[in-house]
Amino acid sequence: MTGWRGLPRSPALPWLLGLAAVLAAALFAGRTAERAALADLRRSANATLALQVAAFRTEMQKQGSLPLALATDPEITAVVGPSPDPALLARVNDRLAEIARASGAAVIYVVRQDGLAIAASNAGEPGSFVGTNYGFRPYIQQALAEGAGRQFALGTVSGRPGLYLSRRVAGPGGRTGVVVVKVEFDGIEAAWRDSWKKGGETVMVTDPRGIVLMASEPSWRFGSLRPVPEEERRLIRERLEFGAAPLAPVPIHPAADGTLVRIGNGAEPARLALPLDADIPGTTWRLHTLTRVGVAVARERIQAQVIAGLGVGLACLGLAEIVGRRRRLRASLAEAAARRIDLEERVRARTEALTETNRKLKAEIAERQRAEAERQRLGRELAHAGRLAALGQFAASMAHEINQPLAAIRSYADNAGILIQRERLPEATENLAAVGRLTERIAALTRQLKGFARKASGRRDPVALGGVVRASLEVVEGRLSGIDLALAVPEPSPYVLGEGPRLEQVVVNLVQNALDAVAGVNDPRIAVTVRVMGERAVLEVGDNGGGLPEGGAQVFDAFFTTKASGLGLGLAISRGIVEECGGTLSAGASPEGGALFRVELPLAPAATQGCAAAPGAAA
Repeated sequence: MTGWRGLPRSPALPWLLGLAAVLAAALFAGRTAERAALADLRRSANATLALQVAAFRTEMQKQGSLPLALATDPEITAVVGPSPDPALLARVNDRLAEIARASGAAVIYVVRQDGLAIAASNAGEPGSFVGTNYGFRPYIQQALAEGAGRQFALGTVSGRPGLYLSRRVAGPGGRTGVVVVKVEFDGIEAAWRDSWKKGGETVMVTDPRGIVLMASEPSWRFGSLRPVPEEERRLIRERLEFGAAPLAPVPIHPAADGTLVRIGNGAEPARLALPLDADIPGTTWRLHTLTRVGVAVARERIQAQVIAGLGVGLACLGLAEIVGRRRRLRASLAEAAARRIDLEERVRARTEALTETNRKLKAEIAERQRAEAERQRLGRELAHAGRLAALGQFAASMAHEINQPLAAIRSYADNAGILIQRERLPEATENLAAVGRLTERIAALTRQLKGFARKASGRRDPVALGGVVRASLEVVEGRLSGIDLALAVPEPSPYVLGEGPRLEQVVVNLVQNALDAVAGVNDPRIAVTVRVMGERAVLEVGDNGGGLPEGGAQVFDAFFTTKASGLGLGLAISRGIVEECGGTLSAGASPEGGALFRVELPLAPAATQGCAAAPGAAA
């Protein structure tokens, strides 16, 4: 669709222009009305603030001169002296009670130089101040040092907040004291609270630290307008100014325009307010008023917006009817059809992409599963190959171990034949029995070789760790000649979960590495220790050889070796065997000066140890 001279024109343009005009008129009128209403509200709030300050100052002035008059009273000056007469104390108590009733003071009391209250208007009543020491209070210290003092605090005896006005008293004999008048503002707070409940302004009084002393909202008392430093909090606690009040921030937050604030009270919705404050003459306090603006200002703003919007809207409505309804409907239907086609195309393309991604993901999962299965198979083959390779490393030792009993068998057999010929049958029988024992020895060695060559069964049975160590030492016994071997195995031996022949392979590998490390060392020593630590059994193999290479963690990497003829698989396979048994294998420095290998294995449950087979018994 084109307009004048073929230029494209949107059918919604008149409506957009009309809507923009209505919104602009409404916003402008609303802002103008809001500023005018806020100005009126501010003038009214300033007048209210001045009245509140004047009323509060009048209430304070009623009590302000009372401490000065009492400080010059002869009887009051007499009671702060040494050992006052009890009759005098009684008269002073009665007079203070009468003065408190006549002036409206909450309580009047006299304090000696040491801070002890000796007379009070509430003497003889429950919660009397007489006998209480107030020397820690700042208003007492200020009056003794400067002649007068004041402090707003929570009463330590009464538990009620109030303003303490103090004056120094010059007693006989150079002694001094302090007369204190406590003023409570319950009446003023009650009036503020009634006005606040009827929709009036929120009123509160704060000290220079921003702590709320009095407020029309009871929950704000002893709150704070700004965070109180930790050091100041400590001083407040020491002086018992506000009891255990947490001095939490009052729920007043700046609004977006910077001149108003938002007040939030728990579950109640936040409300806008106009904040004003002024100094209270004769004090360091400030009186704050928070005047609600939600109703008055919103009403003026909405009225102006409605009037302006209606006027401009009616003016634009006639212009909007110029645009043909039929033409707008046709364009809208065409646009909807185009969006539907576009959406269908995007859904189709997205579906194809997701299908292809799903296919690739399935293929990747299958490939990773095949790779994992292949990795596990190769790991098992590598472990088995390492076991077979380990056989070659101690074949000479095993051959020596087998040759010795074979030579002894030959000798015993020859002797037995000669003894039989000579009819010395008992001695021949002993020789034949020795032949049997040596045959069992050879059979045990061959069982160990078959156990090393056999693939892992995957079973984890209770195995006596001490038996594993002793059987492993038998395999390398031929290489232990001339070696100082320190063996420490507790009795009974701890049982661990694992596969006996595979654990023997680990121990044999560690001991053979130690034997290789001490080769050529003067006074070679190897220590094999077994002990129990908590729920685990610990096997340590240490030596006094050359120690681990720099960066000793790599000794467990496959194909890493420091031996000229080594394969670099022994420790990698050993760590795999230990981890399959649920344990750990680590390396470090030995106290002997060489390397120390530490195997930790979980102990077998006590219920299964009784039926455990001896290690190395399997063929």
